[in-house]
Amino acid sequence: QLQLVESGGGLVQPGGSLRLSCTASGFTLDYGISWFRQAPGKEREGVSCISPGDSSTTYYADSVKGRFTISRDNAKNTVYLQMASLKPEDTAVYYCAARKYYRCTRIYDYDFNSWGQGTQVTVSS
Repeated sequence: QLQLVESGGGLVQPGGSLRLSCTASGFTLDYGISWFRQAPGKEREGVSCISPGDSSTTYYADSVKGRFTISRDNAKNTVYLQMASLKPEDTAVYYCAARKYYRCTRIYDYDFNSWGQGTQVTVSS
């Protein structure tokens, strides 16, 4: 189990960009790392995932495909979510989550056993 901390959230205008960071307390090479989001009154949604190690296997929800990019820097124990062309419907609390040896295809919240506290992203003019 990892201790995870998200950062980088804030207020951004529609069409703008924002980069979220998820930093782990320990080594993350063997962990699949995912991003989820939850808007008020809505179910938690899997946004993106990056597979363990140096694997290029990634997952993106259809709603963010082509706009969001996930990446990792294992030396910094950090996973990033670069968000571009942001829309008001992207407004949510964003959480990162981790599970050892997880292979990212489709993602579900119940698959992950380490979670951060969340960071608020608000897209509004």
